[in-house]
Amino acid sequence: MSRLCGLCALCGEVSFAMLTGKRVVLGVCGGIAAYKVVELASRLTKEGALVDVVMTGAATKFVTPLTFQAITHRTVAVDMFRLEAEGNITHVSLGVAAEVVVVAPATAHSIAKLALGLADDLVATTALASAAPLIVAPAMEEQMYRHPATQENLAKLQARGAIIVPPAHGRLASGRIGEGRLAESEDIYRVIERTLAKRRDLAGRRIVVTAGGTQEPIDPVRYIGNRSSGKMGFAIAEAACARGAAVTLVSGPTALPAPLGVSLVHVGTALEMEAAVREAVPGADALIMAAAVADYRVAQPAEQKIKKEAGDLTIHLVRNPDILGGLADAPLVKVGFAAETEELLAHAAQKMRAKHLDLIVANDVSAAGSGFGSDTNRVIILAPDGAADELPLLPKREVAGRILDRVGALLARAKSPSGD
Repeated sequence: MSRLCGLCALCGEVSFAMLTGKRVVLGVCGGIAAYKVVELASRLTKEGALVDVVMTGAATKFVTPLTFQAITHRTVAVDMFRLEAEGNITHVSLGVAAEVVVVAPATAHSIAKLALGLADDLVATTALASAAPLIVAPAMEEQMYRHPATQENLAKLQARGAIIVPPAHGRLASGRIGEGRLAESEDIYRVIERTLAKRRDLAGRRIVVTAGGTQEPIDPVRYIGNRSSGKMGFAIAEAACARGAAVTLVSGPTALPAPLGVSLVHVGTALEMEAAVREAVPGADALIMAAAVADYRVAQPAEQKIKKEAGDLTIHLVRNPDILGGLADAPLVKVGFAAETEELLAHAAQKMRAKHLDLIVANDVSAAGSGFGSDTNRVIILAPDGAADELPLLPKREVAGRILDRVGALLARAKSPSGD
C-alpha cells in the first residue's frame, strides 16, 4: 500500500506506509538540535504515522510551529491551557491517544522535569498524562550530559521504563567536539518503529544475517568485487531486531550506517566472512545469507601495487568456499539468495537443493527497480516443496518483513528458542 504524504520538499514522495495510523506525540524542547527533529517528523509522516507535535515555548525560538505543521499536516500544540474544539484539554487528549511519546531534543532541563514529574510546559505535562512508552533523545553540551545530575535523572527515567536514545559524538553547538549531539533521526526513527512493533514473534531467537559484497584483493590497491550495496541484508537485520531477535550482522564493505541494536561484524573477503559466520552460528536459530559473496579470489595477491608498465596481466583465480553449503548439517533454518540475470527459477531451485536450504530468495538483478543499490526489490521466495511466493516490487524493508514471516513460521514449527 502506498500513500502520498504531501507536497513538502522533505516528504513529498510516494512511500510504502510502515506505521500507518500510529499515534506519535513528538515533544520538541528548546535546544539547537530542534531543527533536526523536522526530519524525524517528516520520516514518521511519510511512513503513515499521525504525528502530533507539542513544543515548549523555548523550542519555538529555534523552529516555528508552522514548520512542523507544514510537515505533519496536523495542528501543533504549544499552549498548555488551550481547549480543543470538543472541549478536551490538549495535554490530556494527546497523552491518552498517544501510542508512543518521543521527547527530542531532550535538554538537561526537560530531562530533569520528566524525572521529577514536573508539569510546567506542554511537553512535560503531556508525557505525564500518557501511559504510552516514553522515548527520550538527549541533546546538550558534553559536560551537561555527563553531569551526575543529568545521569541520575536519565537513570530514573530508564528505571521507570523510558527508552533512552543516547547522543552521538561530534561537533556541538559550542564548536567543541564531544558527546552530546542529538542521535541521527534515522536511529530515533528505528527506536520508535521497534517500540510500536506489535509483532515480537522473533523474541528470544538468535539470527545471523550477512550483507554486502566481498572484496578479493589483487594487490594492495585493487580488488575483485561486485555491485552489492548491502541494503537488503541491512534491512533484514533491522527488521529482525524490531521483531525481538538478537541479531548478528556480518557485512562486507558498505556505505550504510550500523543498524541500532544489531551486533555488526565487519569483514572484507569471502574467507573472512566464512570465519565470521562460523563463529556466529553456534546457538543461532537461523542464518539468512543475503551477502553477495565472491565466487573466486586471486590465488596469489601481489604484495606491491602492480604497475601498468608491466603490460598485459593474467590473474589466476581459485574458488572461494561455499559458506552456506559448508553449513548444510548445521541445526538451524537456512535462507539463501539467488541474484540471477536469466532462468531465475531454475537456477534458484538448483541452488536451494545443492545447499540444502529451507528457503531461497530469488531476484533478477537486471530488472528495473530490483538491481544492486536500489531501495526496492522484486523477489520470489521458493521453498523445497516447490511453493513459490512471488512478491510485487516493494521497498527492501517490506521484502525483509515478508522473508521474516516465512522464517518465523519455520521457527515456530521447530524447537523452542535457543537457550530455553
